[in-house]
Amino acid sequence: MKGLYPLIGLMVCVFLFNASEFLPVSLLTDIAEDLDVSHFEAGMLISFYAWAVAILSLPIMLLLRKMEYKRMFLMCIFMFMFFQALSGISNNYWMLLVARLGVAASHAIFWSIVTPIAIDLVDAKHRVVAMSSIATGSCLAMVIGLPLGRVIGLSLGWRWSFLSIALVTFVMLVILFILLPKMENPGTFTIDRVPGIFRNKVLLGIYVVLILIVTGIFTSYSYFDAFLKDFAGFAENEITMLLTVFGLAGVIGSLLFSRRFSDHKTVFMLSSFIGTALMLFLLNPSSFALIAVAAVIFFWGLCYITFNLPLQSNLLSESPKDASPIVMSIYSGLFNVGIASGSLIGGAVTDSIGVGYVGYVGAAFATASTVILVIYLLPRLNRNTENNSI
Repeated sequence: MKGLYPLIGLMVCVFLFNASEFLPVSLLTDIAEDLDVSHFEAGMLISFYAWAVAILSLPIMLLLRKMEYKRMFLMCIFMFMFFQALSGISNNYWMLLVARLGVAASHAIFWSIVTPIAIDLVDAKHRVVAMSSIATGSCLAMVIGLPLGRVIGLSLGWRWSFLSIALVTFVMLVILFILLPKMENPGTFTIDRVPGIFRNKVLLGIYVVLILIVTGIFTSYSYFDAFLKDFAGFAENEITMLLTVFGLAGVIGSLLFSRRFSDHKTVFMLSSFIGTALMLFLLNPSSFALIAVAAVIFFWGLCYITFNLPLQSNLLSESPKDASPIVMSIYSGLFNVGIASGSLIGGAVTDSIGVGYVGYVGAAFATASTVILVIYLLPRLNRNTENNSI
């Protein structure tokens, strides 16, 4: 397949970025205890990170809109490596927060361009495979990266989890400098076309359902460690196993997407949204037994991938080629609005009525997203008549 080796390199970078982004989730308790802060303050590392990505994504991409893609990508990877290392040597909460905000700036660039670059690397018939490989990198971060980072953190201290990512990133920076071809950026997108993105009713619908469902997911996921340890009472090794189950389900979901999505687009979207709402609702009732909560987490992980990939696919299909990084930067920004909002809401729930209720609150947001999907977005996608110019 054309572009196979650079595509694998991109998948590894996705693995690293996702492992880094959610590593505080799996080490939340240890970071809080070591830096002498509350669970809520430690959880705010996730929230501040997400808000930084949300705020920076569109402005950075508008500033870089004419930069050649390989140069932009390598610059992004270098920034990521530097601030990961800074995270690993942080000796207080505020230093760690600054380092995480630096990683967030690189994140804002990365998720705006990695999917368009992956698609451009391959032939048109392999577009779905390219998108699936990006999702697989994300899932492997949950299957291998998060548990491995957690094991490293518990064995050597949480700082070494971040330092390990920085070291591997350096290796990937060298490899991609060699493998990634030069990719010209048309640079024809102008700032005055941004309002046209929000006039497109399909794109607007995608953005709205995205914010709501991601808020619901991360109301629960941001406090996953605290829920499983403090509410459900599971041991450290059991929590690591459950994190692995979540990621493994995502790998299966990405494989299903690459093989079945083209023929079953509506089924993929509808089932993933309904399934997310249902699994979040069942999180609390299932926590009485390891096997029950493992089943819920598995189907939750499956739905996580099968809602995200179809939204991105429809987003890129509705956008002119030169607008792809811009619409993806908005998507990435709004995704992180959902992460930040979910983290904030989950923290408020945890500090008020208890961490055991985060699933119910998350399910309410996911249900609202599903209603809008069914009433507003799916009819427009199925008719495929919304082609407002951007």
